[in-house]
Amino acid sequence: MTGPLSVADLRALKGKRQILTLHVDTPAEAAAAEAAGIEMFTGEADAGLAAIRAAAPRTFIQAAHAQGVIHDESSAVREGFRALELGASCIYFAGSLRLVEAMAREGIPVSGHVGLVPRLATWTNYRAVGKTPEEAAAVYRKVKDYEQAGAFAVEMEVVPVAIADWITRSTFLITLGMGCGAVCDAQYLFSCDILGTGASRMPRHGKQYADLAAEEARLQRMRIEAFRAFAEDTRSGGYPEPRHEIHVGEDILHAARALIS
Repeated sequence: MTGPLSVADLRALKGKRQILTLHVDTPAEAAAAEAAGIEMFTGEADAGLAAIRAAAPRTFIQAAHAQGVIHDESSAVREGFRALELGASCIYFAGSLRLVEAMAREGIPVSGHVGLVPRLATWTNYRAVGKTPEEAAAVYRKVKDYEQAGAFAVEMEVVPVAIADWITRSTFLITLGMGCGAVCDAQYLFSCDILGTGASRMPRHGKQYADLAAEEARLQRMRIEAFRAFAEDTRSGGYPEPRHEIHVGEDILHAARALIS
C-alpha cells in the first residue's frame, strides 16, 4: 500500500483485531510510530500537520482543532476540508452534533469522543464515566447520537470495561479505547506516556515503555558541557587552531589593497 489507510480499511478490521493508535506531537514521533506498525494516530490540525503527514505517509491521521476553531456549520466544513488538504484522514471532534452532521454531509470523516472528555471535564471532573446505570446509558446514547450524525468512529475514554464492551458490540462505529481495557476496536495511548516525556502525572491507564525525559536531560547536560568547553577554549586561545584557518600570502593582501586604493 502506497497511500494512507482509509476509513474502509479501518472498518474492515472491526471485530477482527485491535487497531493500534497513538497521539503524537512531532514528525519524529510520527515517523517512529509508523515504523513500529502503529496504524492510526491523532495530531493537531495546525501548521505542523503537513510535516507529520510527510513523516508518516501510510498512517491514518485524526486531526484535532483547537477549541473554538470549529464553531458553526461554515467553519466546520471549511476547517474540515483544510485539515484534509494538509494530510489529515479525518477530523477528531468532540463538539456539537450539528457540526458533526455538517462535516459528514460533505463526506468529511469525523471521529467523536465520549466518556471522560477533557474539555468537558468541568461537568464530570477527571474520573471514570459510566460507573452508574444512568451514566452508562448516557454514554451509550451519545454513541448512538454520533451514529445518527454521520460519524464513523468515537473515542471512549476511561469508561468501565463492561460498558465499553457492550457499546462496542452495539455500534457500527469504530471505538477507540483509552482506559477501557482491551475491548474496544482500537487501543489508544499518548506518546508522551509511552516515551516518558509527559509533564503531568501518568494516568492510571497509561504505561511507560521508555524514559526519554532522562535521556533528554543527559543530552542537555552534554550540550551545556560542549558549549562551555567551546567558550573556555575560545577565551584561552585554544580555538581556533591553524588547522581551522585558511591563509594566503602577503602578496595577495597587498594586491587586494592595491585594487581598492
